[in-house]
Amino acid sequence: MKFKSTLIGLSLFAASGLIGLAQAQTAAPAAPGAMQMPAGAMTDGEVRKVDKDNKKITLKHGEIKNLDMPGMTMVFAVKDPAMLDMVKPGDKVMFKAEKSGGALVVTEIQPVK
Repeated sequence: MKFKSTLIGLSLFAASGLIGLAQAQTAAPAAPGAMQMPAGAMTDGEVRKVDKDNKKITLKHGEIKNLDMPGMTMVFAVKDPAMLDMVKPGDKVMFKAEKSGGALVVTEIQPVK
């Protein structure tokens, strides 16, 4: 009888430790590197060409994380043609780009001062 009581007591003690361990693991914050980039985060770039007639801009850009795209030089459509009046070739910029209808579109652009 004493053996059964001891065995039950040890089982309960071990189980309570596992519950505490599980709670500690679920309550821990995520590691800083595990955080996701916000959708549409700003990317650095340099204006290579502005094509107002076709509503396009050529940018040499860094990694576009929300599109999982490495840095390169490429042509983008622009969401609002008025954005093209804010920049000229050679300007350093920060911009947001999204995929829309199969095309890559600059949705926001800001010259860097």
